Amino acid sequence: MYITHQMKVEVDSFSGSKIYPGRGTLFVRGDSKVFRFQSSKSASLFKQRKNPRKIAWTVLYRRHHKKGISEETSKRRTRKAVKHQRGIVGASLELIKERRNLKASDRKAAREQRIAKDKEAKKEAKASRKAEKAKSAANGAQARVSKQQQKGAFQKVQATSR
Repeated sequence: MYITHQMKVEVDSFSGSKIYPGRGTLFVRGDSKVFRFQSSKSASLFKQRKNPRKIAWTVLYRRHHKKGISEETSKRRTRKAVKHQRGIVGASLELIKERRNLKASDRKAAREQRIAKDKEAKKEAKASRKAEKAKSAANGAQARVSKQQQKGAFQKVQATSR
């Protein structure tokens, strides 16, 4: 009967490489945290406060820069978003397409027609307002009514005592 003894393999605190039994050094910091180093090179770099992600030969650097893992995991295919056209509030899809297919000259003619119609409506409104004003001026000779009174504001009552 054989008793198999498995050897304890540690990991370098700086480089991330394996430390086999009988190799490497131990560094215990003031707060009792233990650091193991495979070589004086990694110990020295750790004590210089170097960032292992920026040192090209460390495991952390290789992991951070995605080195040597392409054969294990194939890149996932990303789905492309399918574009749909939809109507928006106040305009259906048909209306939007119709407007898009209009020629510039048609658009300009429609705009000018709309502007002319608006001008006409404005002119009529102004004329009606003028007539209303003339009518109220003729009637207003007897009783002057302020805007507040027209809106139905509270009438100020004159004091009767004294």
